[in-house]
Amino acid sequence: MIPDFLKKFESDLKKYEREFVRIIAKPQKEKLLEDNLNLKDSKFLGKPFFPIDREYPKDQNGKPMIMVAQLNFEQIPELELFPKNGILQLFLSSSDWYLDGSAIVYHSVEELTKKPLSDFSFITEKDYDEMPVFKLHQLSFEKGIDKGGSEDSQFDYLFDDMDYWDFTENLTEEQENQFGEYFDATGHKIGGYAEFTQSDPRDCHEGQGNDIQVLQIDVDDHIMFGDSGLGHIFIDKESLLEKDFSKAYFYWDCC
Repeated sequence: MIPDFLKKFESDLKKYEREFVRIIAKPQKEKLLEDNLNLKDSKFLGKPFFPIDREYPKDQNGKPMIMVAQLNFEQIPELELFPKNGILQLFLSSSDWYLDGSAIVYHSVEELTKKPLSDFSFITEKDYDEMPVFKLHQLSFEKGIDKGGSEDSQFDYLFDDMDYWDFTENLTEEQENQFGEYFDATGHKIGGYAEFTQSDPRDCHEGQGNDIQVLQIDVDDHIMFGDSGLGHIFIDKESLLEKDFSKAYFYWDCC
């Protein structure tokens, strides 16, 4: 429910609402090299589905990457613009993921019928030492509505000609808390508004201002990018509609 002090903005703010899918990430008891989930299940960490005839992602040193996120869209509530099937994966380098060591892979429905890789002995427990995801998570999903976000450059609404942060300066402590809760963009999610510990990179790069958030991985007990940071996948609208994830890019920031 919208706070009373925001009622006069309610009809305008409705235009900024976005449907998203909340990810409920349940950590599993398995050790790092163990995964009792299905190869095609949505998960953080664990063993990926990967066709045996497709080249497995490697970093710039030729070392196999670690799969940190897998989304099976058949298991996910439908979102406008997003695929209804296929599997999307985020791979990170075990040694330099924080620089430019990432790969984003999409497997179509046709590829999901191929024989999958089953031997992952080329990944060792030591390869997980610097990973931002420390434990296998089973994922479930539910739809939600994002109202906005304090750091998302696409939430550019002006409250009486004041931006998000200027407006908060005129609020009481209780109102400021309600304001932050109402426009909360945190959490693991697909779509919706993005949360950042620094600033929105799409606002700094020409042509990326309207790019869509595909995935946000937030901090939890077993996940942290750098110092309390988050990880994201972004893509432009046309490429998302065409399921051309070669145009998608990974971004992370921390305190």
